[in-house]
Amino acid sequence: MNKKIIALGFILFSCVFYGQEIHRRTLKLMGSRYDITVVAANKEQGENYINIAVNEIKRIEKLISSWDKNSQTSLINKNAGIKPVKVDLELINLIERSLALSKLTEGAFDISYASMDKIWKFDGSMKEMPSKEKIKASVSKVGYQNIVVDKKNQTVFLKLKGMKIGFGAIGKGYSADMAKALLISKGVKAGIINASGDMNTWGKQPNGKDWEVAITNPLNKNVSFGIFPISNRAVVTSGDYEKFVIFNNVRYTHIINPKTGYPASGIISATVFAPKAELADALATSIFVMGSDVGINIINQLPNIECIIVNEKGKITTSKNIKLKKI
Repeated sequence: MNKKIIALGFILFSCVFYGQEIHRRTLKLMGSRYDITVVAANKEQGENYINIAVNEIKRIEKLISSWDKNSQTSLINKNAGIKPVKVDLELINLIERSLALSKLTEGAFDISYASMDKIWKFDGSMKEMPSKEKIKASVSKVGYQNIVVDKKNQTVFLKLKGMKIGFGAIGKGYSADMAKALLISKGVKAGIINASGDMNTWGKQPNGKDWEVAITNPLNKNVSFGIFPISNRAVVTSGDYEKFVIFNNVRYTHIINPKTGYPASGIISATVFAPKAELADALATSIFVMGSDVGINIINQLPNIECIIVNEKGKITTSKNIKLKKI
């Protein structure tokens, strides 16, 4: 459904305070860049904590990857239109939450987007709009209503042959949440899991201050239009300002509307703050599809969730409780 463009920066101070240090590692996981930061007593402890997070993210990838032919997600897709597939309760719960988000956003978020034919190219090779017929055909197998979850028997069934599910718009956020939860259970007092822009934080810096997130201005990536203190919260930015095409003076993003097969238009950046990265991830994508007005309206009705939207003309719209520390 979308590919995150990292438009988040977090500010770290290299300091030791009350015997605690910041330790950080950058590596590639789930096909994306991950920055894992923990507060620990020493380097050995910090490296051990980071290894725990890495192993948890790898475990999740084996569960939800649609590229791994042996993953449970791939088995669900392989048996689409044929039979239900028994899977782990963890995957059942993730799919159920995904379906709830689909209902909330009226299909703007839909894990069955993976069924879409890849007719849009954003690598510079596409010179003209795909035909209406191709676009219509691309979404023929898309529809969260055709995902059947039987929690009692722990099975998932896709009604249509050729139908597929994928977690590209929620998986990295989920991995950040799970890595954070595991580290907290191991006694890690503070840290940040940044899953290619899907960021979840907890605790405070060693100097006692909150972590701070700088939100980049998508029209000028060298400038941030605000700094936000963030503690035990997640923040995700989705952007289209690097991957888009223009036909007939209309700008089309790489984020595709799963209901129509057409790219979303009008928004170039959506940042969502939420208790969990999984939720922020899904909502940031959904806002692109729903548009600024509908997106802001939904966010304002959800407790403890905020957003910042930048449209293609550079206008900034925020939800009602955003508190911006100008820089």
